[in-house]
Amino acid sequence: MSRNVFEYVILKDKPELKEIAAEWFHAKWDVSKEAYLECMNDYLEDKTPNGWYLCLKDDKIIGGLGVIDNDFHDRKDLTPNVCAVYVEEEYRGQGIAGQLLDLAVEDMRRKGISPLYLLTDHIGFYERYGWEFCCMAQGEGEDKPARIYIHH
Repeated sequence: MSRNVFEYVILKDKPELKEIAAEWFHAKWDVSKEAYLECMNDYLEDKTPNGWYLCLKDDKIIGGLGVIDNDFHDRKDLTPNVCAVYVEEEYRGQGIAGQLLDLAVEDMRRKGISPLYLLTDHIGFYERYGWEFCCMAQGEGEDKPARIYIHH
């Protein structure tokens, strides 16, 4: 009998996943592996409280997200931002993104950091997980503004 057993990981608890995670995020988003490594190193070296969160199945990354100061938008006052939210297509619809979002919100809250922000063009997805529309912001290199959500 095959069961979907997912393991949710805060990168600080498994720093040996850093290289694999940076490569995985790079493959999903148009951001260099080096940029991810720089953010992850700052986090692992306690230069920032922002974090990185992964979902594993059979020791393979199937989902992840990060928290960074600003997700490449013009509202620099809205910080920190959840970024790079991604779940492999075959695992979508199983609540993985919601669990990762909850993990990040709770981890940051334990550090005394709330609220969090999130830039997206999705409508209706993040509301399911307690996020509320906040305002519009212009993303770097984007033709039109995108939605910013907040989680208190």
